Amino acid sequence: MRTHSPSLSLAAVFTASLLAASPAWGWRTVFDPSNYTQNTLTAVRTLQQINNQINQLQNEAQMLMNQARNLTSLDFDIVSRLRSTLAATEQQIAQAQGLAYEVENLNREFARLYPEQYAATVSGDHMAQDARERWKNTLDGLHTAMRVQAQASQNLHADESALADLVNQSQSAQGALQATQATNQLLALQAKQAIQAQQLQITQDRAASLELAQQAAATERAREVRRRFQGTGTPYTPQVVDFYGN
Repeated sequence: MRTHSPSLSLAAVFTASLLAASPAWGWRTVFDPSNYTQNTLTAVRTLQQINNQINQLQNEAQMLMNQARNLTSLDFDIVSRLRSTLAATEQQIAQAQGLAYEVENLNREFARLYPEQYAATVSGDHMAQDARERWKNTLDGLHTAMRVQAQASQNLHADESALADLVNQSQSAQGALQATQATNQLLALQAKQAIQAQQLQITQDRAASLELAQQAAATERAREVRRRFQGTGTPYTPQVVDFYGN
């Protein structure tokens, strides 16, 4: 029989244990640089796409907000104020006395009071009455012009206030619609002032025309009175007058 030494037996046992344990601690984690780089790039691209989508959504939201702001109506209306001041001037004209502003009535009254020539059948009292009525028409025309001037002066204060409000509304406009509406109302104020200026010019021209017409009628009346005073034109024949029987 062959005997084994204790050292050889221990070596065999150690070797066997190593062979049995080698599969557990022999596994290693493999690092692939190219795969890691590719995964990193993919993650970066994905993050960039997400950021782009977020920016796009933010831009769309801002665009919708701008559209809503541009479509917001201006909560300010000055047209009623303009109509009120303009109506006040029109009322002064409507209260005018004397010759009417209507064409038909004006033509009839003008032909009666301002004739080109007086007929021989018209009495002196009638001519005097017409002269007084013409004077009254001239006075009423001047009075109307002065009332319209006074009303226009009062309207200037209201127009200044309206202009200041419109400028503030225009400067604080939040969108295109509000700015456009404020601009339109500024144009309405300008148109109202132009109409008022025309009204004032009409009353002033009317007063001047009445004054000139009165002068023309007075000239014709004076001519007719002089004609009647002079008679039919028969030459004057001197007569002998007996004073105290001499």
